[in-house]
Amino acid sequence: MMKKLFAEFFGTFWLVFGGCGSAILAAGFPELGIGFVGVSLAFGLTVLTMAYAVGHISGGHFNPAVSLGLAVARRFAWADLPSYWGAQVLGGLFAAFLLYLIASGAPDWSAGGFASNGYGDLSPGGYGLMSAFLIEFVLTALFLMIILGATSARAPAGFAPIAIGLGLTLIHLISIPVTNTSVNPARSTAVAFFAETGAVGQLWVFWLTPLLGAAAGAAIWAVLLSDRSKVASENKEVA
Repeated sequence: MMKKLFAEFFGTFWLVFGGCGSAILAAGFPELGIGFVGVSLAFGLTVLTMAYAVGHISGGHFNPAVSLGLAVARRFAWADLPSYWGAQVLGGLFAAFLLYLIASGAPDWSAGGFASNGYGDLSPGGYGLMSAFLIEFVLTALFLMIILGATSARAPAGFAPIAIGLGLTLIHLISIPVTNTSVNPARSTAVAFFAETGAVGQLWVFWLTPLLGAAAGAAIWAVLLSDRSKVASENKEVA
């Protein structure tokens, strides 16, 4: 189990360090800024690369919502959920801490939003709570459906990380203007505590909504899309 937890720690660390780091360190760099398209791609690449690197050890969740969704779909043990969540949150926090140390070395630097998520005044486009709730719910649900489909026993072997990474890239392309994209409570928690805004006060939205969305997406997949004749073999593979 410890190997699995370390894999989740490092995978979530890389997601936050690479994804949020691209936003904090590179997106606004004069003349060379990568923009929100580059940030979207960075988040997708973190999941893709770590899924190949350590996914065979822990399953490559790197996200409390993904762990919950896989448990709902009977692809992951409920008893392991608290320890996975702990490893994911700690990995994200460590990455955010290192990013803060690095970024604060620049002259006249201010943390500002620090790549945090938000609605209302903290939304990049000024979107309200309802918009934030809906987009985070829908996109997390669809993300779980992508994960469950790509890792199904009947899917082409070896390509799941590519589909999942590109799926996360697309999710960011859609929702960065609305919430700065969460779909991952560990990612939201990691940077909120370093932001010089009210991000911590809105953090509940970016826990509750992705978890609900993940559970809904997993339930939809299990009831409507999965091949139930394959469920037993898939459960053995995940275990």
